Amino acid sequence: MLRTAVLLGLLAAMPVWGATARGTVFEDLNANGVLDEGEPGIAKVRVSNGHDVVLTDSAGEYALRLPAETIIFITKPAGYRTPVNGRQLPQFYYIHQPDGSPGGLRYQGIAPTGPLPEAVNFPLQASEEPSVFDAILFADTQPQTEAELDYIRDDVVAELIGTDARFGMTLGDITFDDMSMFPRINSIIAQIGIPWYNVPGNHELNLLAEGDRYSLETFKRVFGPPYYAFEYGDAVFFVLDNIYYNGGGEVTADNFRGNGGYVAKFDDDQLRWIKNELEHVPNDKLVFLAMHSPLETYLGDAPGVTTQNRRDLFRMLSGREHLYAVAGHTHTTEHRYFDADDGFNGPRPFHHHVLATVSGSWWGGPFDTRGIPTTDQRDGTPNGYHVLEVDGVDMTVRFKAAGQPEDFQMRIVFDVHHGGGRVDGMRDFRPGELLDGRMNVDQVPAAAVYVNLFDGGPNSTVEFSIGGGEVIEMRRVLLIDPWINEVLIRNPDTKKTWVQPQASSHLWTADLPDTLGPGVYTLSVRAIDEFGREHHAHRVVEIEGSPASPTQPHRY
Repeated sequence: MLRTAVLLGLLAAMPVWGATARGTVFEDLNANGVLDEGEPGIAKVRVSNGHDVVLTDSAGEYALRLPAETIIFITKPAGYRTPVNGRQLPQFYYIHQPDGSPGGLRYQGIAPTGPLPEAVNFPLQASEEPSVFDAILFADTQPQTEAELDYIRDDVVAELIGTDARFGMTLGDITFDDMSMFPRINSIIAQIGIPWYNVPGNHELNLLAEGDRYSLETFKRVFGPPYYAFEYGDAVFFVLDNIYYNGGGEVTADNFRGNGGYVAKFDDDQLRWIKNELEHVPNDKLVFLAMHSPLETYLGDAPGVTTQNRRDLFRMLSGREHLYAVAGHTHTTEHRYFDADDGFNGPRPFHHHVLATVSGSWWGGPFDTRGIPTTDQRDGTPNGYHVLEVDGVDMTVRFKAAGQPEDFQMRIVFDVHHGGGRVDGMRDFRPGELLDGRMNVDQVPAAAVYVNLFDGGPNSTVEFSIGGGEVIEMRRVLLIDPWINEVLIRNPDTKKTWVQPQASSHLWTADLPDTLGPGVYTLSVRAIDEFGREHHAHRVVEIEGSPASPTQPHRY
């Protein structure tokens, strides 16, 4: 009986197969998107139905069985580019959904596609792809209002126009549930002028869907498959969907969106596709994985935050040396390294990077002189983006704070009044007074220096010297950044209601030398980040004489 139940369960999980798709992946010599006479097929291109992966033959032709509903997509090979639409979105897929999306969704899904065409062809164009290149990484752009779309345009997109990066990517939470914003945000990001890939997040869910199966209908209509891969240079990029929707709830006064819960995990179909895709990726390639929810984080193992079946992915990746994974979701920044204790076995630890978000603290905080919220993340990191720098199979990632110079990589503050972070004591100090570099000699023994190295991690080091004195090593601590604590306490009306300071994984501290006497000093910080890059920053410290009793008594 048990064996029968297991067999029935396996059969229920298998897709219902329909027609067989056939077509050609070809070099589109005249760039019209149509397979014309004389245009050659491209051999050994991977074609998938979301489960299986097949290779085109010497003529560029493929045959692929299909579930009743699916998206057929190719893995763009190195040395070719995919056509893009008017909003720079790559067109490498065909949606096969004969009856379209189910009714009852708030945002438009997929129109009925009808019977499968006789041929589903995919055009590519030859393109020079160097092994050394940059790519732009956005996490959680997440506008909730039209004004917040303005902020994305003016705070981030404008400074990237003219970039030398070859493509960009948004790691989910493209908008904040309002998917009617897709056309506008895509049009804004398209001004950067490079192909732009997108990862689904929890705020791309069709919240009224009954379950996960139809939870990304609007995303699929606009962006294509929720998971896929493409090659560039010596790297293979995997775009993954690790948000599994449990289904919408009833629309009520307390649940007006009808939203249900979700879990961070990969579904079985996707795991099967990853396994099949990896069989065609040599071990000497760089494998870069992009997803929305982190694989793991210091914030805890909540089901909606960390990927619950990450060990299934680790087993498939084990043995590979050139690996890197990025995520967003938490609005904090973090580096993690997975090894055998985590279920990953490889020649070196698997580096996972939770990126700073474009929206920071969800576009909250006091406004700057441009009328844009300062929106620093709850761990004290400025809002911004990352630049992926690839050199063959080697790579680094560097953080860029929005609207700031390239070398703005850390913030230095001082903590003299250790109780000053309490909301009830802050009233009696001017803004910033608790964190600035002015103090008296009696306060020096209790004074601490804090450095938030925005994209630092467990392998980073931070040290300082003051007044040309000895170099003092700083220790990494998991504490709330005093700076963001004050910003959020002093500006409650400008932040989103759910935003609270969060302990930072990239904060360093040390005491000031107790022997510092009155005077003005330069404090210099030297930091080495996760990639061995050196960063410097400075603050001026003023130490005044003691405000002790006068030497002569008063005479009355």
